[in-house]
Amino acid sequence: MARSIPPQYPHIEERPLYWRIAMELLGALRDGSFPPGRRLPGERRLAQQYGVSRETVRQALDVLRRDGLVETDRRGSHAALPGTPVSTPTCLAFPLGAGTAEPGTVNSASVSWEPPPPEHAEALGLAPHRPTLVHRYEAAGADGGGRRTAATSFSAVALAEVAELARYRERVGAPGTPQLRRAYDWMRRAGLTLHHHAAITRLPDAPSMRVTRRVHDQYARPLEITDLLVDTRRGALVYEFTLPAAG
Repeated sequence: MARSIPPQYPHIEERPLYWRIAMELLGALRDGSFPPGRRLPGERRLAQQYGVSRETVRQALDVLRRDGLVETDRRGSHAALPGTPVSTPTCLAFPLGAGTAEPGTVNSASVSWEPPPPEHAEALGLAPHRPTLVHRYEAAGADGGGRRTAATSFSAVALAEVAELARYRERVGAPGTPQLRRAYDWMRRAGLTLHHHAAITRLPDAPSMRVTRRVHDQYARPLEITDLLVDTRRGALVYEFTLPAAG
C-alpha cells in the first residue's frame, strides 16, 4: 500500500492484514475521500479495490466501527468522523468542469507526482522539471461525446500548508480513485483565503475551448492552476458568481 501510516501506528508490516486495510480506510476518512455521512463502497467493491477477501474488509470495518469512525445500518456503512456533512458543491468546485457533467457521463481521475507542464511550472513558481502533485480528470458521455479533460498542478505552498494534499504524494499509485473534490475545503481549513481567476480561450481550428483557472491565497501565493478543455459541440460551460451587497 502506498499510503503513509501515522506515527502512532509503528511497525505496520507486523500487524494483521485487516488492520492495515483499516488504516488505509482511516486515511481515506480523514482526508475527505469519504466525507461525514457519505456511504462507503460495499464490502465486495472494497475487497476488489484493496485486493483482499471480503472477510478481511469486514474485519477492517469492525476495527473502525469499534472506534466510532464508521457506523453501519441496514443500508450499509458510512463515515462518522466529525465534520461538515456532504453538501452541494459551491461554484468554486474541484476539479474544474466536474460540476457541469451531464447525466450518464463516464468520469475518471488520477494523481501523479511528476514535473507539470512548463506553463504550469511558471505560474506556480516551480523550477523547470521539479515534480509536484498533478491531478487529471476526464469526463465524456456514454457515446464519447461532450468530452472534457482537466489537468491541475499544485504549488509547493499548497503541499506545504495543506496536510491532506501532501498525503497524496504517498498515495500516488495506490488502489482506488483519488478523491480531491474537497481540495478547496482543505485549503480554507488550513487558513488560506482563496482568490481565483479564470480565462476562457477558443481554440483555433477545433470545436473546443480552454478554461484556465489560477488560484492564489491572501498573500498572492499561487496554490494551483488548472487547464480544462471542453468539447463545445455538446453541453454548456456555466459560470456562477455572487455580487457583493450594495454598500
